[in-house]
Amino acid sequence: MVNHSNFHGPLTRRNFLKLASAGACFSLLSPFITRIQATSATPLYWITDIPNSPLGGRGNGNSHAGLEYLFHWMGRSGLKLYRSSKETVLSGFNGLIDAADVVLIKVNAQWKYRGCTNSDLIRGLIQRILDHPDGFRGEVVLFENGSGRGSLSCDKQAFLYGEDGIHANANDESHTFLYLVDHVFRDPRVSAYLLDPVRTVSIPAGDHSTQGFRIFENVSYPCFNTAGGRRVELKEGIWNGTGYQQNLKIINVPVLKHHDEGGSEITASLKHMYGVLSMDDGLVDFRHYRGLGETCGKMMASVRAPVLHILDAIWVSHRSLLGYPADTTFRANQILASQDPVALDYWAAKHILYPIDRNPRHHPDFPGIDRWLTESRDLINSLGGLNSLDSSLRLHRVTKAENEMSVLKKKCLGSYNFNFKVS
Repeated sequence: MVNHSNFHGPLTRRNFLKLASAGACFSLLSPFITRIQATSATPLYWITDIPNSPLGGRGNGNSHAGLEYLFHWMGRSGLKLYRSSKETVLSGFNGLIDAADVVLIKVNAQWKYRGCTNSDLIRGLIQRILDHPDGFRGEVVLFENGSGRGSLSCDKQAFLYGEDGIHANANDESHTFLYLVDHVFRDPRVSAYLLDPVRTVSIPAGDHSTQGFRIFENVSYPCFNTAGGRRVELKEGIWNGTGYQQNLKIINVPVLKHHDEGGSEITASLKHMYGVLSMDDGLVDFRHYRGLGETCGKMMASVRAPVLHILDAIWVSHRSLLGYPADTTFRANQILASQDPVALDYWAAKHILYPIDRNPRHHPDFPGIDRWLTESRDLINSLGGLNSLDSSLRLHRVTKAENEMSVLKKKCLGSYNFNFKVS
């Protein structure tokens, strides 16, 4: 656990970063990178010191400084964003995103203010996908299931917030997810889909037109038609009229925050993907929360695992599920990414969320978190790990043991106009 005995004074960003770093024994390997354990361990990519105004540069000013550092750092360590025959820092034969992929970006849009995913971060992510070196000809779809309370316009939940105003988690609160789709990009390759209106619709295995949810064992998953005319059936793939194609990828972008006491305690990557299923299929009592670990694990291992999780810790809501009022949130200006959601959630809870307010319920060894996190790990591993048919994801075993993780830390220097040399 993090030792706070030598920490004194107010919680500033500088002190927070020092405090968070105290939870890990970093050793300097180069001017830009620190690692925990061996490089053969599960990699986590940690970007700190993201500037308060991160947007600018390439892509009509849509480049996000934190993401630029993340993707270049991933690429330098061997995890390439783009799948391409062109070998660069960002692209290679085994990259994550092919030029023809349908990329679903799972955002948190059940809440607003700082309780939803940072849309400046999503803006940079969309731009990076569109900038595929082979010319992106697929589709980027922002999607969410808010269980009847979601809004991609960040304008719902008056009974909790006291008003229906628009409040995105962005430097400009009017820059909602739909604002990105309709105004920033205005591109037929970029769309959005809110699952709330179809959450009560149950569809059978042979139905490839109705939009709703299909049951699989004790979970469910969405089947819907995108604005670009693709039929997404989340477990099976893209239905082309005669069969399924596997050019379907998920990038999971949760916001790191407190959730509730006696439930999940925190929200990070596992809990966020758990929100994809329908709560109207008769199993809500099991999922809240006796079966949380099993549900999270099955959504990952049996439905479809994201090829990447990018944990949004720009603003961390350490005392509020809602991300409001402002004094319940903290600007950490960090992102953490991994293909292993268990490792990511354990490490982020311990080294990013917990140090902010030292709430013992946010530490991953707290029984209320450890139980479902362990159950998720064990179920995923018993089902063979996390794999994709096109080798974008080959994770045969997930972990919550820190000695099996390798944390690659990079301080964002605040400039998006930089170049990494290909070595």
